[in-house]
Amino acid sequence: MIPPLYAADKDRYTAAGMKYRRCGRSGIRLPQISLGLWHNFGGVDTLVNSTRMVHYAFDRGITHFDLANNYGPPYGSAEETFGQIMQRSLRPYRDELFISTKAGHDMWPGPYGEWGSRKYLMNSLDQSLRRMHLDYVDIFYSHRFDPDTPLEETLQALVDIVRQGKALYVGISKYPVEAAAFSYEYLRQRDVPCLLYQGRYNIFNREPEYEGILCQAREAGSGFIAFSPLAQGLLTDRYLHGIPIDSRIGRGGFLKKEQLTEDVLRKITALNEVAARRGQTLAEMALAWLLKDDLVTSVIIGASSVEQMKDNLKGIENTTFQAEELAEIDRITG
Repeated sequence: MIPPLYAADKDRYTAAGMKYRRCGRSGIRLPQISLGLWHNFGGVDTLVNSTRMVHYAFDRGITHFDLANNYGPPYGSAEETFGQIMQRSLRPYRDELFISTKAGHDMWPGPYGEWGSRKYLMNSLDQSLRRMHLDYVDIFYSHRFDPDTPLEETLQALVDIVRQGKALYVGISKYPVEAAAFSYEYLRQRDVPCLLYQGRYNIFNREPEYEGILCQAREAGSGFIAFSPLAQGLLTDRYLHGIPIDSRIGRGGFLKKEQLTEDVLRKITALNEVAARRGQTLAEMALAWLLKDDLVTSVIIGASSVEQMKDNLKGIENTTFQAEELAEIDRITG
């Protein structure tokens, strides 16, 4: 059976209640929720399910799709999947989409297949554009700080990528605060300001707060976009009564059984009680917590199904917290 041609929901920017936040000092506004393609969009996953999730996201006002060169598995296959979806159904909507990719982690063998050299970044982006059938991406990130390559080389490659028209904006991900400060100034001086800092941030992982990354990004005119908002699934109710076989721990993924200690389970249980009093699931509250103020521009969610995405999107319905609730969350996690 030939699937019907996709037509985006005509009410996609209003019916679902998606709100958009300005990204630093720029003309870009991002949806509060962005869709990440780290898991569930690789060559080992079904194209039908991946397509269904992307279409559902766009129909609910999610315009930002976050990728990287080595997302899969195997490496590159998430971009290939997204490229197929672009070719088959999203091409007419390209100007409504904000597509990101990154390079920095291991991608191919040899000395030029990872980190931050000019050669690696430029070659990687060329490959990414081919896999996604795109002329340009909206933002290209240096995916991690390279302690051995001169930072000027990495940043100048980002500048030149924008000037070549292969990316409209650039960003940095997981950079330590000192390297981020240098990057913001270097890029600003060359009229290619850093649009976004992407970092791991959730109720359990507060490093962007404690290290000053959040405030630093705002002062530099950059937005901040959070990944791993549910701490790889720990900030859900999935593990309250054991380890489900189909969970990330059960499947033997990045989240390991050793991370679900008695102390962590105690915190999850207590946070779940706070969420219940708010009329939210723990996952909904964890997403809402990230969006409680304007320090976070957008939150990247991962999903394995439309149903999971539907649940996550409920998190934007109530992002207001009372001072007592925030204090209790801090006490539980502290």
